[in-house]
Amino acid sequence: MRDRKQQVVIKAHQLFIEKGFQATSIQDILTSSGISKGTFYNYFPSKSELFKAVFTYIHSIYETERNKLLIGENLADIEIFIKQLDLFMKANKQNKLFSLIEEVFASNEPELKLFIKQTHHRHLEWMFQRFTDIFGEDKRPYLLDCAILFTGMLQQMIQYNLAAKATHFNRIDIIRYCVNRIVHIVEDVSERNEQLLDPDCLVTWKKESQEDTTNTVVELKEVIKKLKTKIVDDQEKYIQILEFIEDDVENSKEPRKYLLESCLQTLMMSTHIRQEKEFLRLQQLIKQLT
Repeated sequence: MRDRKQQVVIKAHQLFIEKGFQATSIQDILTSSGISKGTFYNYFPSKSELFKAVFTYIHSIYETERNKLLIGENLADIEIFIKQLDLFMKANKQNKLFSLIEEVFASNEPELKLFIKQTHHRHLEWMFQRFTDIFGEDKRPYLLDCAILFTGMLQQMIQYNLAAKATHFNRIDIIRYCVNRIVHIVEDVSERNEQLLDPDCLVTWKKESQEDTTNTVVELKEVIKKLKTKIVDDQEKYIQILEFIEDDVENSKEPRKYLLESCLQTLMMSTHIRQEKEFLRLQQLIKQLT
């Protein structure tokens, strides 16, 4: 990432921690980072894209530190796994990631919800791989179930200890407590040959999340096709706008939100177009993509 662009990400990260994602405006980011609006949109097509860049930046730092803990160590050493989880929980606390994630799910931002969903899947995939390192390939059929159980168990134990304002609250102790429980669960389900989810679900989920965006683009093209047929002869300029939207969504690496919103505003000038159900659906689809 270029130095100036990375500085914008760092400044936005600080603002998100201090004010929250929703309360941080584009102007706040411009003022803090000392860039123009044009430069901002050259770096990030939308505030949502900036959020993803911030989230990716935080995780890249965490993942680097997490992987350092494995250098020269036995992958099956459960104490190393506990240290990795402590690093994860510490990073979440320092960066208020749980609060940011809650903001995203409370918002009407389908694109960001999909991004967070993909992030959760990657973490679960990592957890499954580490369980395979620790418990062995022979336990593999049961380890996706156990990774899901462990993730929920750890999250709930941390939350309720915080809610109880427990004076003896210690992150490492809670992580070790949950790890000790999952060790017994792995042994139990493998002995009983009890399995709910096939580990291959991880591959399926990744594929489905990638297809979500593709399906949205396909539907958008179909909606534009139908909308074109309803445009009367004296509204030729609106066909050109629809074709621009289609081209930008299909060919740009990241759809340019500010341009697409401008196109929608122009289309709304036509009473005939804005009353069509296809136009309402077009608005929804563009919001999902941007």
